Amino acid sequence: MDSVPSDSPPGLDLAALRAYLDQHAPGALDGPLSARVIAGGKSNLTYQVSGPEGDLVLRRPPLGHVLPTAHDMGREFTVIAALHPTGFPVPAPVHLCRDPEVIGAPFYLMSYVDGVVLRDEAVLDRCSPADAARASRLLVDTLADLHALDPAAIGLGDFGRPEGYLERQVRRWYQQWEASKTRELPSMERVAQALRDSVPGSGPAGIVHGDYRLDNCLYGHDLQRILAVLDWEMATLGDPLADVGLLVVYTELADAALAPTGVRIGPAQGFLTGAELVARYAERAPDRPGLDRIGWYVALAFYKLAIISEGIHARFLMGKTVGPGFDQLGPRVPMLVDRALASLGTA
Repeated sequence: MDSVPSDSPPGLDLAALRAYLDQHAPGALDGPLSARVIAGGKSNLTYQVSGPEGDLVLRRPPLGHVLPTAHDMGREFTVIAALHPTGFPVPAPVHLCRDPEVIGAPFYLMSYVDGVVLRDEAVLDRCSPADAARASRLLVDTLADLHALDPAAIGLGDFGRPEGYLERQVRRWYQQWEASKTRELPSMERVAQALRDSVPGSGPAGIVHGDYRLDNCLYGHDLQRILAVLDWEMATLGDPLADVGLLVVYTELADAALAPTGVRIGPAQGFLTGAELVARYAERAPDRPGLDRIGWYVALAFYKLAIISEGIHARFLMGKTVGPGFDQLGPRVPMLVDRALASLGTA
């Protein structure tokens, strides 16, 4: 996991954290603390917090401009706490703090997983075409395993309202656009209306990750398995094909070096194409209806990613971001909207 060292990084008061842990989570991480910002995320902030005898990972919301209902630490903690006992690859939950006064925002702690992310040049340099193809298959298979879980059986039966999920997605993301937009964009109005007018019927509900992609997974150093799926801030119950559409979008963007990492990853390196990922998912989930409408789900994913990018761009303009690369997101928003329209056939 990439990290940038710091004694007390932005957004994390280590003295306050030490005092809190001593009182509310004794034994979780003893001794003097140091911390590193784990690079890669452009939304919630992630830190590797280290003590003399081990490491944990701390997650907290971004600095400033937090949209209503977004960046809910309790939701992230709830879902990994439910998934971990099933054997699904997630870090072990350690502690949730809902009090925003401790470090300036709610946060949670989870185990540190020693793996690699397939966005790092050093990892990609040793990733053969066979490794890349296997990593893609593992990515799809793990997603299908998530969607096959019965939410009620693992304590997530009331984690969301799957009825009307797709309609709410279109509506709520548009509300987030209205709350965070930095300019008028007529093409966004077009895509929002086109999505509203053509919502497909959903099959059985499942756990939706909400931001599932290659670099939200930690692979073992030998690239033979996925050790942990990360970044559950958008998880809910709903139509699992929303995850498949988003996976296709991230795959297409990575092939064009337009993914959040900026690294070009695609068929030339051995990774599966978006169409091949959909075909693999259909093999693993043959009873999942709706794959014939995958273009709508791809358009929804471009739409959501455009709105997320605009929100991050707004924080960047206010000086409320930590790390490099934020200046590149604003100009990509119109491109993402145009790709959404193209997926709907209305460009």
